Amino acid sequence: MIRTDLLKDFFPLITITLVGLVGIFLWSGWSAMFLAVLLIVLEVTLSFDNAVVNAQVLKHMSPVWQHRFFTWGIFIAVVLTRIILPIVIVAASTALSPWFVAHVAWADPVHYRELLEGAHLTIAAFGGMFLFMVGMAYFFDDQKKRHWLQIIEEQLAGWGRIESIAIGIALSLLLGLTFLLEEVERGPFLFAGVFGVALFILVRGIASLFSVESAKASAHAGLALFVYLEVLDAAFSLDSVIGAFALTSSLPIIIVGLGIGAYAVRFLTVLMVRRETLGHFVYLEHGAHWAILGLAAAMLGNIFFHVPEPFTGLVGITFVSFAYWSSVRLEKKSESA
Repeated sequence: MIRTDLLKDFFPLITITLVGLVGIFLWSGWSAMFLAVLLIVLEVTLSFDNAVVNAQVLKHMSPVWQHRFFTWGIFIAVVLTRIILPIVIVAASTALSPWFVAHVAWADPVHYRELLEGAHLTIAAFGGMFLFMVGMAYFFDDQKKRHWLQIIEEQLAGWGRIESIAIGIALSLLLGLTFLLEEVERGPFLFAGVFGVALFILVRGIASLFSVESAKASAHAGLALFVYLEVLDAAFSLDSVIGAFALTSSLPIIIVGLGIGAYAVRFLTVLMVRRETLGHFVYLEHGAHWAILGLAAAMLGNIFFHVPEPFTGLVGITFVSFAYWSSVRLEKKSESA
């Protein structure tokens, strides 16, 4: 019965994946399909912790906005976030026209990859600082009563009584990293990092204006949380886009691979909400936020030395897996008690 339910739940994801991979195979053969599979794995491993965090927010949204997260959100995740956003960032960092960059991306993907690598400093600063704020805001919460890594998280929650401590630490870290860069790189890096911190404060602040109860009833609350989730997804996606171009410069393969991966992450998010997974595995959210801090550290560290994408994904999976194991142990202890 459980296997039948699982097969029924995962049938849409399996169907979309098979259709996409068969299409890539018919277009360019086995090697293209293999690369698409690697990109799917890359996207899911880098963003699985994003699914856990998304589920925590999504459960407070009305069924209408949950549906829009899965429908409208797929278009935003694949087209706007993973295709158009990198083009806009490259155009802004190179002072080129977005239309010209888009033409280069389609007509000369190898040159576009070079442009994308040139904008890596800006991308890492924005994405790294935004994700750093996501993690810090979670742990520097003096209202958080449940702790996974008890000693560390209790200390961080206690420090959360200091007003705006997460912002102060983030800006201090950003300033310290800025002085380690070449002088010509400091301006773009500092601007992108401050923009990442400011965008988190703005989006999170707007979302927090609405209570959990109003989020289920108010269209404005649903929209605010929807925007927060899309910005969070954008920060996660930047690392996978760069990793994708490190594997291949073929846009069709990248679009199919990252597209299916993004669909899988959203599918898992909705499934966790429907099955109330976070209620059963209470430490998953903690592990996901530690994984987010690990991803932020990897993005910022990549500025100074190469951090392999598989290593980054492994860090996230490790934190989430140990959090899952700890949750199962806790549940067994509760049952025995």
